[in-house]
Amino acid sequence: MHSLSIFGTSSDAGKSTLSFAITYLLHKRGIKVAPFKAQNVSNNSQVTDKDSGEIAIPQAFAAEAIGLPTSPLMNPILLKSGGASRAHMIINGKSVGDTDVWEYYRNMKKLQPIVKSAFLTLQEEYECVVAEGAGSPVELNLMKKDLSNIYIADEFNTKIVLVADIQRGGVFASIYGVYNLLPNKLRKNVIGVVINKFQGDMSLFDEGVKIIENEFKIPVLGVVPFKPFNLGFEDSQSLMNYTQNTTKSIITVGVIKLPHISNFTDFEPLVVDEEIELHFITSVSEMRSCELVILPGSKRVIDDLAWLRERGFEKKLSSKKSPVVAICGGYEMMFQRILDEESIESSFKEVIGFGRLKGDVHFTQEKIVKKGSYNIFGIMVDGYEIHNGITKKRCKEAKNLYGTFIHGLFDSDAMRYYIFSKINPNYKGYNFKKYKKDAIAEFALHIDKSINMQLIVDALDD
Repeated sequence: MHSLSIFGTSSDAGKSTLSFAITYLLHKRGIKVAPFKAQNVSNNSQVTDKDSGEIAIPQAFAAEAIGLPTSPLMNPILLKSGGASRAHMIINGKSVGDTDVWEYYRNMKKLQPIVKSAFLTLQEEYECVVAEGAGSPVELNLMKKDLSNIYIADEFNTKIVLVADIQRGGVFASIYGVYNLLPNKLRKNVIGVVINKFQGDMSLFDEGVKIIENEFKIPVLGVVPFKPFNLGFEDSQSLMNYTQNTTKSIITVGVIKLPHISNFTDFEPLVVDEEIELHFITSVSEMRSCELVILPGSKRVIDDLAWLRERGFEKKLSSKKSPVVAICGGYEMMFQRILDEESIESSFKEVIGFGRLKGDVHFTQEKIVKKGSYNIFGIMVDGYEIHNGITKKRCKEAKNLYGTFIHGLFDSDAMRYYIFSKINPNYKGYNFKKYKKDAIAEFALHIDKSINMQLIVDALDD
C-alpha cells in the first residue's frame, strides 16, 4: 500500500484537520496507519508516550484520536521560536539548542537522512503513513530546501491529495498553479483535490467542480462544508479561528496572548465549555472585564515578561487581589527572580519576576520533558512538562493564584470545577474527555460524508 501526502494549495488550507480526519477514517477501515510530518514550525508541542520527546500537536492529536502511542518518529524535526533569526531545534524529540535559520536551510541535506529514517521506521510498522505537508509545496525558490512536501512525496512515491481553501478566494488559480508547478512524477501521483471550508449553497460550486475536472483534468474528491473544530490547534493563527457559543456563559476568562505563547492547546477545554466565555487579551483594560486571568506558557519567558511590563500588566498581575492561573512560563514569572546564568534564553543573568511567589527560578541546560499523572492542588491530573526552569515545587497555590509547570491542567474536569466554582459557585462543569471523543468522531464523519474516501483507498492500493 502507498503512503499518502496531504498538500495545501496555500498556507492554512486545512491540511492538519484533513490529515487527522483521513488518518482516522483509514484506521476505521481497518488499515494500520500512522500520522507524520517531517518538519513542523510551532511553539505548540506535546510530550510523546514513547521516549519522552517533543512533537507538534497535529501529529500527537491524530495519533491519540486513533489510540496510537505517540512517538518522536511522527515529527522528527520541530522548530520553535528563538531570538532574532534563530530557532530552537528539536530532532527526534530531543532539544539540540538554538540554530541560525539560514544555517538550518544550508544544512538541509544533513537533515534529510533524519527524516528518511523516521519515515522508513514508521513504514516498517504501518501499512500507510499519512504525511502532512507544510505551506505550499511549490514555492519555487524553496523546493530544494523543503522537507515536508516534495522531498517526502518524491523519496517515498506517496500518493497525493491537494487541499484548497475556498474562503481565501482565488481557489481555481491556487489549484491550477500548484498542480502544474509540481514535478511531472508527482503530478501523476495526485489522486485529486478537496475543496475545503465551503460556506453557502453547495450547488453554486457545481460549475466549479466541472471546470476543475474537465479543464484542469484534476478529480475533485469532494467539497467540504465549513465546520468549526475547536481541537488540535497547531499555531496561534489557527487558535484565533476558534468559535464559541457564549449564550450560557457565567464566567469570563482572559488568556494573555503573549508574543511567544506556547502550548495553547491548554485552553481547548475552555473554548468548548458553555459556562466559560474565553478571550485572548493583550491589554490591561481587557483584563479588567475578566473574572479570571490565565498567564500561559511561553517559549521566551524573559522576553514576554518584559513585554508584560511594557504593556502595564505588572501592577495587576502582582496584586493578590487578581485571580490568576499561571502555567509553565507564566508560573516562572510569578516568582521573585528568574536566574539565567547559562544564557539559556537571554543575556540577562537575573530578572525580577512579579513576586507573588517566594523564591527563584533557575534556568538549566537540561530540559525537563516528561508526561504523567500529577498531584496538583490535591487533585490527580494527567499532564506533561516541557521547561528549562527549575523551582522547589512543580505547583503552588497562594491567595488567588494557581501556579504550575503542568500542561493539560484544564483537561481535568475536577480541576476546572475546583478553580471555577470558586469564581462562581453556580459553575457545574462538563465531561471534556467524552466531548473530545464525540467531537472527533463527528468531525471525521463530516469529512467522510463530504469526500470520496473509497477513491483515496483504491488509489493507495494501486
